[in-house]
Amino acid sequence: MAHKGSCHCGKIAYEVEGDFNEVMECNCSNCSKKGFLLWFVPRDKLTLKTPEGNLSEYTFNKHKIKHQFCATCGTQPFAFATGPDGKPTAAINIRCLENVDLAMVKRKPFDGKSL
Repeated sequence: MAHKGSCHCGKIAYEVEGDFNEVMECNCSNCSKKGFLLWFVPRDKLTLKTPEGNLSEYTFNKHKIKHQFCATCGTQPFAFATGPDGKPTAAINIRCLENVDLAMVKRKPFDGKSL
């Protein structure tokens, strides 16, 4: 299934292929302050529909995750990293996807604060 997503102002728009029934809710300083609910997919399952130049990037701590955000509205719809298997991965913030009933999504806690 293809899911459409975007930042608040629309300067970043994308589609991501796949399905989820559970997402990660991390308690690290970044994720908890921003309320991220993350779904991990292979990087090639995410297709940008707007120019890549519209993305801004933020890294912190070990600088392994490249958080992508909109410089205009500040929304962080996804991040890029390398998965445990060594393959390029995208962490999708499902709060930025269209037509997702967040109350129906199972959340799996992750203790990122302890890393």
